[in-house]
Amino acid sequence: MSSLALAVRDSSTMLRRNLLHARRYPSLTLNLLLTPVMLLLLFVYLFGDVMSAGIGGGDADRSGYVAYLVPGILLMTIGGTLVGTAVSVSNDMTEGVIARFRTMAIHRSSVLVGHVVGSVLRAIVSVVLVGAVAVAIGFRSTDAGVLEWLAAFGLLVLFATALTWVAVGMGLVSPNAEAASNNALPLILLPLFSSAFVPVDTMPGWFQPIAEYQPFTPAIETLRGLLLGGEIGRHGWLAVAWCAGLAVLGYVWSTSRFNRDPK
Repeated sequence: MSSLALAVRDSSTMLRRNLLHARRYPSLTLNLLLTPVMLLLLFVYLFGDVMSAGIGGGDADRSGYVAYLVPGILLMTIGGTLVGTAVSVSNDMTEGVIARFRTMAIHRSSVLVGHVVGSVLRAIVSVVLVGAVAVAIGFRSTDAGVLEWLAAFGLLVLFATALTWVAVGMGLVSPNAEAASNNALPLILLPLFSSAFVPVDTMPGWFQPIAEYQPFTPAIETLRGLLLGGEIGRHGWLAVAWCAGLAVLGYVWSTSRFNRDPK
């Protein structure tokens, strides 16, 4: 059997292992999933009228703010679910599972690949569930065609993959699960400082560069343009560049840290 075939086989085994863990311990995933759902409902039904007026939707046009809000909530969902990835990787490292894997005849990178693929699958499923809630409360994407939907899905997968590698690195450098959870907090907090809830140009002048020059804002604006038929402009290539950069950084960081641990 070739090296590639062995890598695929072992990575598939590790993927099944991680999916089984997620099924047996669903509480962490559910808790992280509830956060974007609660924020969606809170901002729509409690702040929707005011926020809609603030972005030019009119006092009674809450549906306009729903359309504006949902792309940001979908990206926030991805960031939130990755906290569980960092915790899972940290648990594997601290509980001695990785040490046992290293004594077995398995492809070395399959452990990390299993975590990454499993995490991306969980993130996409979470996005679908949050998206279903959004549709139930009035979100519609009438201006998006098949190509726009495919591009939006591709962006979500690419963004989830990039952030997952970063989360894996956070889990590897954390001494325990609690530290891993704390280290991954920026993946939840960064969307709060982006254009997810209000346009960047409505923020204080000193804060606008912080909101604009971070990975979530161009990804949110690109997704918003694809789903709502708006202009994407430079946000498209910025989003792809952020994803590529974070994926490479996370991969190099994770693999080097994983390989540096004693065998």
